[in-house]
Amino acid sequence: MESSLAYSLPPEVRSLYYKQGYRLVGKHFHSAVKICRWTKESLRSNRVCYKELWYPPVESHRCMQMTPYIGCNCHCLYCWRIHSGDREGLNWKEFPLSLEEFDEPSDIIDEAIEKRRELLSGWRGNPRVDKKKFEESLKPTMMTMSLTGEPTLYPRISELVVEAEKRGMITFIVSNGTMPEALERMYALPFQLYISVPAPDKNTYMKVARPLIKDAWERLNETLELLPSLETRKVLRFTVIKGWNTANIEGYAGIVERAKPDFVEVKAYEWVGQSRRRLSREAMPYIGDIEGFACKLANLTGFVIKGMYEPSGAVLLAS
Repeated sequence: MESSLAYSLPPEVRSLYYKQGYRLVGKHFHSAVKICRWTKESLRSNRVCYKELWYPPVESHRCMQMTPYIGCNCHCLYCWRIHSGDREGLNWKEFPLSLEEFDEPSDIIDEAIEKRRELLSGWRGNPRVDKKKFEESLKPTMMTMSLTGEPTLYPRISELVVEAEKRGMITFIVSNGTMPEALERMYALPFQLYISVPAPDKNTYMKVARPLIKDAWERLNETLELLPSLETRKVLRFTVIKGWNTANIEGYAGIVERAKPDFVEVKAYEWVGQSRRRLSREAMPYIGDIEGFACKLANLTGFVIKGMYEPSGAVLLAS
């Protein structure tokens, strides 16, 4: 018998995910895995993700991009994935997922690794791919929970971190920060924790993040207050959308001061996926816009620009 999520996720949505390269994982289908663009680039042309350049010991070809919770409590304008209601006649219960139980962490990881191997198998015969590098890619050394959805909604997130470590993988978690209680109770923190902050104030946040819960902004701020006490590498990511969330630099600077991250990423919104139906191409900033934003932020915070990666429209700041 199919799980309750299979009923709540329409077949046409599952088919769409499949065509986009996702593979649903587990018997309850609340997890997914996909080959990251930069894993492909690393295999094909030795071009790597900025994370490999900035955050050792990341290796782009050995990164497993996945999610343990395919639903989300926000409908961010800039998100590349399809949301319920984005297309006429395509509606489903996206949050909370209608589940009575969740898959075991060990099962999620093992199946994600296996399905990732299957997705990579077609690269074996590519003459442009180094054979040694390809064989390495089949054995991920990093698990990034950032594919889609909000990973901290999976109630056994700490166990997932532990199981990944047992398999020789470091973990990155990218969170929207709306689940401070989940982060607070984690007994095993990821190797690196990203908090994605799409706005510097509540009014802008409500327009950009379009949360499905009433107190999302307040919850995000609880997470920002919690961050200094979490003993792991912490990054704030500010996704810049031209014409939407760039007016209040001082607000972003205040967030940096309160959260005390190790790093700040200023990253350009990319006009890709489903977001193209929500935003115009003009909302995607140029690298010069991102550099200018980062310089202003640096002046206000005392952080210093440490790196810039034009292919991803990203600038790194550190204290």
